[in-house]
Amino acid sequence: MNQTTTLQKKRYRSIALVTKCLSMIPYLFLTFSAFTEPNDTKSAIANVKNLNPILIKENHHKPVIAVLGENQYTELTDFVIPYAVFQRSNVAQVYMLAPTKGKLNFFPTLSIEIETSLSDFDLLHPEGSDIVIVPALHNSENKTIIQWIQNQSKKGATIVGVCDGVWTMGYAGLLKNQRATGHWYSQDGLTKTFPDTIWQKNKRYIQDRNTITTTGVTASLPVSIALLEAVAGTKKANEVADEIGISDWGPHHKTEEFGFNWKHYLVAAKNMIFVWNHETVGINLYEGIDEISLALVADSYSRTYKSKAKTIGNHNLRSKAGIRFHSEIEEEKQVDFEIEIPNQKKPIPILNHSLSGIQKRYGKNTFEFVTNQLEFPIQTDCQENDCAH
Repeated sequence: MNQTTTLQKKRYRSIALVTKCLSMIPYLFLTFSAFTEPNDTKSAIANVKNLNPILIKENHHKPVIAVLGENQYTELTDFVIPYAVFQRSNVAQVYMLAPTKGKLNFFPTLSIEIETSLSDFDLLHPEGSDIVIVPALHNSENKTIIQWIQNQSKKGATIVGVCDGVWTMGYAGLLKNQRATGHWYSQDGLTKTFPDTIWQKNKRYIQDRNTITTTGVTASLPVSIALLEAVAGTKKANEVADEIGISDWGPHHKTEEFGFNWKHYLVAAKNMIFVWNHETVGINLYEGIDEISLALVADSYSRTYKSKAKTIGNHNLRSKAGIRFHSEIEEEKQVDFEIEIPNQKKPIPILNHSLSGIQKRYGKNTFEFVTNQLEFPIQTDCQENDCAH
């Protein structure tokens, strides 16, 4: 196992000492690329498709899309958002996959039930999928997963690496002599590890032949809508984007807006070490909960290093897109405070409200620390419903 993978794995370990905390902070940032309210730059609203057509197999009446995870740890938003966008659009056969059926743990929090394994899928679709979504994985060199996506690529699938899912694609040899992008913090490591890839900045996602790569975690939203637009048209993309609360899913991005200063490292160390101030954030599960809102809120609060979101309720309940989230807390008295995920509100306003809540509860430096991880553009003073440019 090489040095790059060792450093990646440090992301997931608990740290008690300041020096370890400071050295590991960068490796936890599986970030969110920026998606914003309407602006004057290039937008899909102008009927300009952001991706070239995706090859769909002739015997597929609907595109077959596989969202791939690792049972041990898979990035929450990278996985949930693409699945939810396509499942709710009703234009494709969408599968949640992992090497084995059963529990799939997300980082930084939550878990779900996987009902279809990789081998199950291969029996159902020996011809292969049309699109494979590869989120950030705990072990980006997982041999089973690498071999599986290599086989899917050989069968003609478009492979999409969301955020640090690009590492797995690189180790699979899918990015040689290809243009690609990744999380802003990962750029140096990616360039050194995969020098035969043409790494680019200032794009939320980049398509090169049958590969697509993205910037940080929230890039899962714009790239999912762009993929939907490529396979089902702009009208359907507009419909789903409106349900979520975004109207611009183009590839434009400003990588230079994101970075950490000494204040961010200091607040992360303080938040992690002062364990007596850590809080558990409870989120009540209910039948039909919006999994996109749930993922965005839980991911955001669990990146403060002062709080961790956990679900309350019956794990047999299913979300709007049919995902079965596991309940992690049985009683409300086990949480410090609760957050409601109202189904009548759209996910992006809910995310903005949560980011505002983080700023009010934990302060500006923690707020900036989180939004930099999420690669989410902010104003100097985040108001309750206006945390983005």
